[in-house]
Amino acid sequence: MTLELGVNIDHIATLRQARGTIYPDLLQAMRLVEEAGAQAITIHLREDRRHIQDADVYAIRQHCQRRLNLELAATDEMVAIACDVSPSDACVVPEKREELTTEGGLDIIGLFDRVKKSTQTLKQAGIRVSLFIEPDIEQIKRVPDIGAPVIELHTGTYANAIGDDKKREFDRILKASEVADELGIQVNAGHGLDYENTQIIAAIPQIRELNIGHSMVSRAVFVGIKEATVEMLELLRKARI
Repeated sequence: MTLELGVNIDHIATLRQARGTIYPDLLQAMRLVEEAGAQAITIHLREDRRHIQDADVYAIRQHCQRRLNLELAATDEMVAIACDVSPSDACVVPEKREELTTEGGLDIIGLFDRVKKSTQTLKQAGIRVSLFIEPDIEQIKRVPDIGAPVIELHTGTYANAIGDDKKREFDRILKASEVADELGIQVNAGHGLDYENTQIIAAIPQIRELNIGHSMVSRAVFVGIKEATVEMLELLRKARI
């Protein structure tokens, strides 16, 4: 089974917003990523609009030639925007204004009613819904009750761990992937993945897509976003040989 790559271009916008300029051009970045062969473009419209802006979402949706995966919080505002934009996919994520980046998975047990409401509204708009959650079996077991066909496993804890903790976190991701697959849920994964730690995750056969951003934009400083995408796609390909 081919492993797909979604490239998160949020931090292209972070660079632009640092000076309030019109460059770097998100659409140019998107086109180069698509030319390199990535299967999806991922963007996160945060409530504080720290990088991606509303206009970016509409422009990218209009010109995107691959799947558009829109990450969003489970709020009425964000769900309404997603329904208006109509991306291919919407990934519901937790969000805190003070965090530098998404710090963990969505607690779908504690936020069950809110997440289910958002999921059902997005599905009625014809959008495939993914839930960004921890590799936790109890959380995964509640996904069918919410009605989302896809989960994205949070790999940030694995990415930051060292030694025995890293092996333990990998085993959690592996087991979670197996359980979700048995339940008929598509398994994606992402967060904190880079050119050193991705291949072992990419080799998990149940995982269908990886969403990667910061490390690829960082690599692009030296080789360009197209080459950075080509290099990551090659890592994914080798992981499935």
